[in-house]
Amino acid sequence: MDGVTAVAGRRAVVMGGSMGGLLAARALAESFDEVVVVDRDVLPEESANRRGTPQDRHVHGLLARGRQILEEFFPGMTEELRAAGAVVGDVAGDVRWIMDGVPISKGHANLLTVSVSRPTLEAHVRRRVRGLAGVRLLDRTEVVGLRFSPDGQRVTGVRTVQTGDAASGSTLAADLVVDTLGRGSRVQRWLVDQGWPEVPEENTPAGLTYTTRHYRAGPQPSPADFSVDIVATPDYPRGAVCARIDGGVQVVTAYGILGDVPPADPEGFLDFLKSLSSPEIYEAMVENEAPLDAPVSHRFPASLRRRYELVERLPTGLLALGDAVCSFNPTYGQGMTVVALGAKVLRDHVAGGQVPDPAAYFRDLARDAVDEAWRQALCNDLGFPEVTGDRTPEILAEQEHMGRVLEAARYDGAIAAAYTRVISLVDPPQALHADWVRKALRSD
Repeated sequence: MDGVTAVAGRRAVVMGGSMGGLLAARALAESFDEVVVVDRDVLPEESANRRGTPQDRHVHGLLARGRQILEEFFPGMTEELRAAGAVVGDVAGDVRWIMDGVPISKGHANLLTVSVSRPTLEAHVRRRVRGLAGVRLLDRTEVVGLRFSPDGQRVTGVRTVQTGDAASGSTLAADLVVDTLGRGSRVQRWLVDQGWPEVPEENTPAGLTYTTRHYRAGPQPSPADFSVDIVATPDYPRGAVCARIDGGVQVVTAYGILGDVPPADPEGFLDFLKSLSSPEIYEAMVENEAPLDAPVSHRFPASLRRRYELVERLPTGLLALGDAVCSFNPTYGQGMTVVALGAKVLRDHVAGGQVPDPAAYFRDLARDAVDEAWRQALCNDLGFPEVTGDRTPEILAEQEHMGRVLEAARYDGAIAAAYTRVISLVDPPQALHADWVRKALRSD
C-alpha cells in the first residue's frame, strides 16, 4: 500500500446505505473514530423492501466466498440468518444445477451458502453495523455533491440535502469519502465538473429482464435441494431459479436476455416457466396453490465496469466500492460477494486511519475483487452470439474449456463440485485444469 499518509482527522463518510455501504462502514470502523453512512431512503430496523434497491424483491445470490467474508466481519452471522429462516447448505450438494435441460452431477464442494432474501440479509447486516462503535446511519439524506479543498486536489466532504427538501442543504466534512451509490452514481460527473479526467467504462449489453413471484414453500420442485437453478445457455437462452428462503417462502425468478421478457401476469409467468429447458419449476408452481404476491419485473440493460484503475489522476480522499465500480449481470449472483471482497481491500488500505493513494487502492480493488468475477461474467455473456463484444482468442479458449468442464460435470461429481467452487470465487480458475477434465471425459 504505497502512497499512504497518516491524517489527524478521523471521520469517514460513506455515500449509500445498501450492502456496499454497510460493508464499507464495517471495514472503515476498524480505523476511523467516526463513520457516517448517508442514504436518501429510510433505513428500517426490520426486513423491508426499499425504493433505493428496486431489485431486492428478486432472488439474490450470496456466493460462498461472500458468506465467508460476512462471517469474518460479523461472527455468528450464518447461524443468525439460519435462525431467522434462511436455508444453509452446500453450494454443490444441496443445489440442483440444470444446464441445457440436463442436471450436472451431485458432488460436495465443502462450501456453505445461504439462501435468504435481500431485505432480510440487509436488515441483519444493517443491525450489526448499527452496533459498531462510532458508526452512524444518516438516512433520509441525499448527497448532492462533493466538497473539495481550495486547490481542488482533495475531497474534503459531501454536500447533502434532506430527502425531498432541496432547500435544506448542509455540508458534512470528512477525511475520506467512499462512493457506494451504485451504477447510477453521479460522482463521475462531479469529478469531470472539477476538471478531473473521465473514468473509462466498459459495457456488455445483456438486455436482461427478470420477473419474480413468491409462494408458500412446498416440497417441490426438488425436495432434497434448497434451490433449483435452470441456467440460461446459448441453446436455451431462458432461465429461472426457485429457492427456499426466509422460513416457509419459495421465491421463483425467471429471466430472459436481449429483450426476451418473462411476463408479469400470472398465466404468462407460468407459460414462460413451461418454456424452459427443464420442466421441474413449472410443474411445481402449477401445483402450488399458495402464491403470496403478483409477479413483478425488473430490467437490467448491461453489465458496467468503471475502470478507475486506468485513470492517471484522481483526487485523494475519495474511493469507490461495489456497483459504483462494477455492476454485474445479476444472473451470476456475483454482486454482493464482489462488494465483500472489495470491503476487505478497503479495510487493508485504511488500516490505522490512513487516507490511501487512490491509484494503489483501485489497482488492488481490480486485482483482488473485480477482475476474476468480471472475466467469468464476460466469458459467459459473450457465449450468447447476439451479445456484442470483443471475443478475444483468450475468451474463445476459455469458453471452449468451460464447455468441456460442464460436459464432464454431468458425469463427474468431483468436477461439478470443483466448478461450483470456482464460480463461488473461492478457488482460482486453474482448479479446473484441462488434463483432469479431459481424463473425466475419456473415462465416461
